[in-house]
Amino acid sequence: MAKLPEPGDKAPAFELPRGGGGTVSLAGLKGRKVVLYFYPKDDTPGCTTEAIDFTRLKPEFDKAGAEVIGVSRDTVAKHEKFAAKHKLEVALGADEDGAVTEAYGVWQEKTLYGRKFMGIVRATFLIDGDGIVRRVWPKVSVKGHAEDVLAAVKAL
Repeated sequence: MAKLPEPGDKAPAFELPRGGGGTVSLAGLKGRKVVLYFYPKDDTPGCTTEAIDFTRLKPEFDKAGAEVIGVSRDTVAKHEKFAAKHKLEVALGADEDGAVTEAYGVWQEKTLYGRKFMGIVRATFLIDGDGIVRRVWPKVSVKGHAEDVLAAVKAL
């Protein structure tokens, strides 16, 4: 199992199908800052709050030259329903085979009500225009997270 990339590491390359059609890739965003946030599942309470918070701050991220991309293992069709229902404006990448979540070390064993299972641990990575990880938020707590990430983007 891969470990989370650390600040100073080269970010693992990715290309994912996205809601709304087309793909989103690290190579395609060269020269821009990238906020790559991983979340467990579309349309669950914490994931919805996080996506709405990033959408609310999207104009600020745009102004700071950053692209915000949410990634889960949901399908493109689920991402599209999720985005339409909550008027989301951030890109949502569909990592159905789990290659990207594994490359970033966020596919981990979790425990819920005493039951162990594999799932995405909520984490966010700030990647600079050269593809280098500049900041990592492991085991994210949703409240205030988008604001913290925006402050870090502006400081980069």
